[in-house]
Amino acid sequence: MNTGNPNIEGLNNAATPASLPNGPKYWLEGLDNPYFQAGFGLMGVGVVLSGLRKFATFADVVLRRRLLVQVEINNKDRAYPWLLSWMARQNQLNQSLGRGSGSLISKSHRLSVETNVEQHQNGSSSVFFNLVAGTGMHWLKYRGVWMQVVRERDTHSMQMMSGNPWETVTLTTLSRDRDIFPRLLTEARDLAMCDQEGKLVIQTPWGTEWRPFGLPRRKRPLHSVVLDNGIAADIESDVQSFLNRRQWYVDRGIPYRRGYLLHGPPGSGKSSYIQALAGSLNYNLCLLNLSERGLGDDKLTYLLSTVPERSFVLIEDVDAAFNKRVQTSEDGYQSSVTFSGFLNALDGVASGEERIIFLTTNHIERLDPALIRPGRVDFTQYVGESTPNQARNLFERFYDTAPLGTMDMGRSLYDLIEEEMKQGKRISMAALQGLFIRNHDAQSALAACRQTFLETQST
Repeated sequence: MNTGNPNIEGLNNAATPASLPNGPKYWLEGLDNPYFQAGFGLMGVGVVLSGLRKFATFADVVLRRRLLVQVEINNKDRAYPWLLSWMARQNQLNQSLGRGSGSLISKSHRLSVETNVEQHQNGSSSVFFNLVAGTGMHWLKYRGVWMQVVRERDTHSMQMMSGNPWETVTLTTLSRDRDIFPRLLTEARDLAMCDQEGKLVIQTPWGTEWRPFGLPRRKRPLHSVVLDNGIAADIESDVQSFLNRRQWYVDRGIPYRRGYLLHGPPGSGKSSYIQALAGSLNYNLCLLNLSERGLGDDKLTYLLSTVPERSFVLIEDVDAAFNKRVQTSEDGYQSSVTFSGFLNALDGVASGEERIIFLTTNHIERLDPALIRPGRVDFTQYVGESTPNQARNLFERFYDTAPLGTMDMGRSLYDLIEEEMKQGKRISMAALQGLFIRNHDAQSALAACRQTFLETQST
């Protein structure tokens, strides 16, 4: 209706939404703006990509939890070297059989070299190299199951004592194949045990840990070390009795540990017999040098409290370790191990149990009585130079395949040693063994023994 008032009509026309700058028509027209469309499109793409990224992360986590299973082994665990050795053996087997597709090494371009040095009794050494998977990602097919192998090394974090970086090996496969891990680890363990079967593992301190020294050595037969009549049997019988009476010690509240002291001149076979005895009982040998730099009372006590199972502890030349209760090395270095600390490590309050310690010395008279009292040294045995019986037994053991008449020559050696002993002359078992090694037949060996005594008489 027209009221005739132009002002009111103009006001009504101004209030019409279509005529306002901010009206819907204005906004609809703004959507056709190419700059606006480009910004909206980019924002939409960003939102979609962000959502896809979050979904992919969520899906990856869900899939890993539901479909994958991982086993992580670090180099602190005993299974770590077993697994690396197993990997190296798998590579060797696959290469020998011409099956490179299933080999871990053939699927990797990053290899690591492990060097092992085996020391022989004659002073020579053998060096072996193993190629194992280096750091990074590898793929392995084992018994028809594919798995991912990742070896990582943390160079920013080192082990406190050894200074070696922390390492981990992570095995990943489908959850349905999780039973493959126990089989793989069992095979790696059995392979390591098989390699050590019939061999003696010698360990030495590395920081505050006992670690293998070189490769396992072939066990030495107990009968190959010829001691005087009854000595070897007495020591072995006492060790066996101790091992069989563990509950007896527990019931009476006696610390379950035992100490042995073998004393005598150099070359009489003390250390050789201990090594052979450990091998015959399927024990390992832990060598402890009291003159080692960095070895203190606390560290010594800790090492003797953490001796690996089924191991003998061997401390050689204990008379040279402490002179007037002060320990010094050949170069004048004075160790931080004190005599009282050594005694407390043997049988103090903090000393460990389930332990067998062997001490050797060339001069028992130099040892402090406090060291060799019962409780620290429970069995003392003199191992001297060769007697006629020892010489004859060793001779016949070396030349048992010689023609008939060896027994007579063995008797001749017996008489020779007996006669020389009456004149105060002695020869060590190590010297006799050296003569027998250099002479391949019995007759020349007997002649060499006579010549040795003649040279001793002339000097």
